[in-house]
Amino acid sequence: MTSWFRWAYVRALKPVLFCFDPEFIHRLFVAIGALLGSNPVTRWKTALCFRFRHPSLEQTISGMRIPNPVGVAAGFDKDGRMTSILPSVGFGFMEIGSVTARPCAGNAGKHLWRLPESRGIVVYYGLKNRGAAAIADHLRGRTHNVPLGVSIARTNDREASLSNDAGIEDYLASLKTLRGIGDYVTLNVSCPNSCGGETFTDPGRLDDLLSAVDAQGIGKPVFLKLGADLTFAEVDGIIAVADRHRVNGFILTNLTKAYARPEIVQAEMKPEMKGGVSGKPVEALANALISHVYERAGGRYVIIGCGGVFSAEDAYEKIRRGATLVQLITGMIFEGPQLIGDINKGLVRLLRRDGFSSIGQAVGSAHRAR
Repeated sequence: MTSWFRWAYVRALKPVLFCFDPEFIHRLFVAIGALLGSNPVTRWKTALCFRFRHPSLEQTISGMRIPNPVGVAAGFDKDGRMTSILPSVGFGFMEIGSVTARPCAGNAGKHLWRLPESRGIVVYYGLKNRGAAAIADHLRGRTHNVPLGVSIARTNDREASLSNDAGIEDYLASLKTLRGIGDYVTLNVSCPNSCGGETFTDPGRLDDLLSAVDAQGIGKPVFLKLGADLTFAEVDGIIAVADRHRVNGFILTNLTKAYARPEIVQAEMKPEMKGGVSGKPVEALANALISHVYERAGGRYVIIGCGGVFSAEDAYEKIRRGATLVQLITGMIFEGPQLIGDINKGLVRLLRRDGFSSIGQAVGSAHRAR
């Protein structure tokens, strides 16, 4: 059935969708997802069409039971409106946000541009979301079939970027408001499109932030989301800081702003485009950082791979390099919602091919084969 869905999406629906403004289509699909998730019958029918389960894909990570390693990255369901339907689409976990302490209208002007030949998207949202209080009110008391992560970022305004202390207080305000929401927390220190820049990738400032977060005693796993354009030396500095704090893992990676990368078809880039690039242009950067972090600290940290996952082979490459879990958004936009089930089916096939009985056995296997 999924092969039919793929044909229908790629050949018939996507050409129509790609004629419209990408932000309008994003809002449309969020509204449709929220509607489908509001009814148990539509949730069941969606799962019947898309979800794939297999025991070899199940893992328990940082105390969370995760039915399969494919999750939706933060940035798709910014306000947590789709948490009731995303498990039925087939995701093994989901991450909302990034959420900020105060509501953010986002950056001025256009927020999204497609790069069809490059198979990427230029993103300039600037942390658009309804704010921690509204999102907490919406999600409070809800239960979910898969783990829910909440990505938290510094509010995209001058007040939060005035000083290091102001930024830390902003993160803490979100943590306190969202304390009872979700199964894990991601500290997004790598948004490339916000006021003040990526200041908390600096080791000293990150140390201050993590000390303040430690003091909150939030009692759930904490992940750091890092930028794609960091050097290995910069990442080593971040790992050294994380070693002194209660950090469970890293999400590798956020978007790239290296517009000259060979994966980006330069004719597609227009002067008005600004922001970070997702999808295939970030894949090699993410994969390199996954390998580096796994070799340096894979025994101490969970790695979630994000960037350029368009197939089971793409996901498996990240897993073999050291990612325990993977996330995607852009791949689903280009390939269709059946992609999640197709990836999970393909992962079972690839595990069998390589003689593994579980996904955990494949994690980091590329390094062991050397």
